[in-house]
Amino acid sequence: MTPEKQARLEACLKELATLLYEQTDKTTLTDLESIEKTVRTQMLERVSPEIALFLLNRQQEPK
Repeated sequence: MTPEKQARLEACLKELATLLYEQTDKTTLTDLESIEKTVRTQMLERVSPEIALFLLNRQQEPK
């Protein structure tokens, strides 16, 4: 990955983290366990499906 693409990826991830945090009920973030569960849930519900689409598109490319 080029340095430019790495910088763009980092910027996108920071933006994603901000968006997910804004949508989180802050009253549930009371301890490390609840924070971890919240992050895991968001990853499974919001991030992983998009990554799966990337992998699906990759498999459909002509060889």
